[in-house]
Amino acid sequence: MTFALGTFSTADGVRFAGLVRDDRVVRLDMSSSVFALLQDWDVSLSALHAAANVASFDEGVAMADLRVHGPVDLPRQMFFTGANYRKHVIDLTIDQNVGPEGFTGDELRQWAEQMMDDRAANGVPYSFLKAPSSIIGAFEDLVLPPTTAKPDWELELGVVIGRGGRNIHRSEAMAHVAGYAIVNDVSARDLIPRTDYAMLGTDWLRGKSQAGFCPFGPLLVPAEFVVDPHDLRILLTLNGQVMQDESTADMIFDIAGQIEYVSTYDELWPGDLISTGSPAGNGTHYGRFLRDGDVIDATITGLGAQRNRCVGTS
Repeated sequence: MTFALGTFSTADGVRFAGLVRDDRVVRLDMSSSVFALLQDWDVSLSALHAAANVASFDEGVAMADLRVHGPVDLPRQMFFTGANYRKHVIDLTIDQNVGPEGFTGDELRQWAEQMMDDRAANGVPYSFLKAPSSIIGAFEDLVLPPTTAKPDWELELGVVIGRGGRNIHRSEAMAHVAGYAIVNDVSARDLIPRTDYAMLGTDWLRGKSQAGFCPFGPLLVPAEFVVDPHDLRILLTLNGQVMQDESTADMIFDIAGQIEYVSTYDELWPGDLISTGSPAGNGTHYGRFLRDGDVIDATITGLGAQRNRCVGTS
């Protein structure tokens, strides 16, 4: 029997772990949180299968009648992978005209394509940290802070770690994955580059980690129920208009490679989140950024759906 996990609360505000099937939620008595289950994932997964087999999902609570929080409440570490979709990086290169002097049009595109092929063959992922305090639920309002004029969307496949470790070889990496979830890596495009001192480069704190900049969930789907995480459709619409519609097959560095890379420099812990990069179709490409009243709808095959309404501040 397939199932998913989530973190929910009722009017009393007390959060609880729930077992989910067909958008019906059954409270789990075996643990107070999904995070706790992940600390001994192999044992927990066996117990979850047993619980799912006897659960009365028809008698459960509709997910729509609960407040939905990030499915892991809260990851201790969140690693995000940048510039990891081939078409996305090529589009950005052309949109921003970043290339050898004098290159334009097809010449610039060919240069960007060759650069991405070389990077896939010889490069390594580009990872950065994002603050867990940026997480909001899949259906919560995204409050646009007054600090940025260019808030942007980046729909991504999130990987939740179920078995930690250091120096994990890519051949063993997928055994460390507990499951998958939807992530929107909201970004303040105008705050990522440091203009006061260009040699500092990028500023991920203000550019990526502001409150609300990580809609997460609604569900954590165990890895065994996702046949091929590198063959999922990523779809984001803004006010009903399709902005991102790509496949995870376009990743430059696959999930195993990202786990190997991150664990080479940091220890992965159970419950950690690795967000695997955004495909083409961000606001930067369209010259259209998030505004008060916008509605973002996001889905990834088999992982549920998000809807976040944007609320402006002055």
